[in-house]
Amino acid sequence: MIEKPLVPTDTELVTTLHGDEEQSFVVLMQPRGDQDQLLRALDDVALGEFGDAVREPDEPEGEEAVPPAARGLDHSLDALRAAGAEAVGQLVSEHPLDVLASVVAETGADEVVVLTAPHYVEELFHRDWASRARHRVGVPVLRLFAHTE
Repeated sequence: MIEKPLVPTDTELVTTLHGDEEQSFVVLMQPRGDQDQLLRALDDVALGEFGDAVREPDEPEGEEAVPPAARGLDHSLDALRAAGAEAVGQLVSEHPLDVLASVVAETGADEVVVLTAPHYVEELFHRDWASRARHRVGVPVLRLFAHTE
């Protein structure tokens, strides 16, 4: 589960987690929505990025976020495939944890990797994707912080 396209460091990280084992990925990506604007502003304040907390975001939101998210998903899938992994994916518009649980059940996944930026407020109250997924999917959930390059 990702919230932004993978950068090379992220791709290397997830494709080397299990050494030389053959890997396949089902990537779920949710376009950004305006529902999490307050939480993002609080995260910016927690990280000391006060200018970002009061500035309007530059990234598209809502319906405008779908085309860039689709391009980001395609980029991420291409990067995983170039690293030698099998990869398929989909954009998730609503109820990402429901979709995640169904993908785990349908594919017999061994593990879930949640790769997002730090979300301190959500993590504090265990409302982040990884914390919530641990109670839903029945397999180990690994929480990793996405890189910015």
